Order: sequence, then structure tokens, then C-alpha cells
Amino acid sequence: MIYPMAAMVLLIFLVGFYALGARIRAVRSKALSIKYFKLMGGEAAPDDVVKSTRCFNNLFEVPTLFFAAGVAALVTGATGSAMLLFAWLFVVSRAVQAFVHLTDNNVRARALSYFSSLISVAVMWVLLVAHVS
Repeated sequence: MIYPMAAMVLLIFLVGFYALGARIRAVRSKALSIKYFKLMGGEAAPDDVVKSTRCFNNLFEVPTLFFAAGVAALVTGATGSAMLLFAWLFVVSRAVQAFVHLTDNNVRARALSYFSSLISVAVMWVLLVAHVS
């Protein structure tokens, strides 16, 4: 269970560094003033900055349910093959969603990967509750 959780942490760091790079590039190219970042507004940010910021923020929403389920699974010993399968499916789905979000941003593909991750984490919670019941 620790490996899918570590992979998710790695994904968060990678997207975070990408978002930081997008911000630095925007400021250096004068596409965005550094003052924009005081309140995240006041002028229109380049698409790359908006997409990478939203993608990074998304990684602190549903993934909190994943990390909670992962820690609970480790604590309760609910780390069987089904739990690991759905944990990895969650991570892969979120990685696909992040990739799509940061590249062509195809809404349909992004939604499909989002719902796949949502179903995966829901199944993880069902497995966890079934294990402790």
C-alpha cells in the first residue's frame, strides 16, 4: 500500500514543480506580473499557469480520500490484492488526468480519468469497511 501512496506523492511533486515552472516562465517572459501572485488575480494569467495551478489544486481534493484510505488500510491490515489493485488504478487514473490536464486538456478524457479515480477510491473505502466489519 505504501508504494501507490508514494507514487501519488511523487505525482503531486511533479505537477507542483511543473506549476512552479509555468509561473516562472510567465513572469520571465513578461506574460504575467509577479504581483499577480499576491492575490492570484488582477490580470489574465496564461493558459499554462491556469491549467497547471488547477491541476495542482485538484491533487489536494479527491486524493485526500485516497491517502486516508491508504493509511487506514495499513493500520487495519486491509492491504490485500484487491486494495492494491484499486490503489494503483487510482494513481494511474490521476496521472492520466494530470497529463491530459497539462497537455491538450481534452475535457472528455479528463472527466473519464477523474471518474475512474473516483470509483477506485470509493471501492477502496468499501473494501476497507468490509475488512473492519
